[in-house]
Amino acid sequence: MKSAPLFAAACALLCTLPAFAADKRVFRIDSLIASQKKGVIQLQAKGAVQTGGWTKPRLHVVHADGHTLTIEFLATPPPSGMTVIDALVPVTATADVKARAASVHVLADENEMTSQVLH
Repeated sequence: MKSAPLFAAACALLCTLPAFAADKRVFRIDSLIASQKKGVIQLQAKGAVQTGGWTKPRLHVVHADGHTLTIEFLATPPPSGMTVIDALVPVTATADVKARAASVHVLADENEMTSQVLH
């Protein structure tokens, strides 16, 4: 059957897509703590999303230039059609980034925050 190779190719492509492809920036960031120990920057961010149902909050490195580490605060939104609470819901994410930087800049959907890296 000629459609079998096409189906196999489509499955192979879909299986290689990252699981976080649908992640979006969280609504806002409220606090950021950045500290450095032995070449690793430890990050803790707290913020909010606009509805319930968001999962897997995480911090994703966008850029590092040796002075500033730029991070996106991401989470996976609820599937469309899912019934969720319509209210601000707190989210927290932590990350350890092997880098050296004097400051960390975190981007959310509605705001951003910069913090000095504590040593």
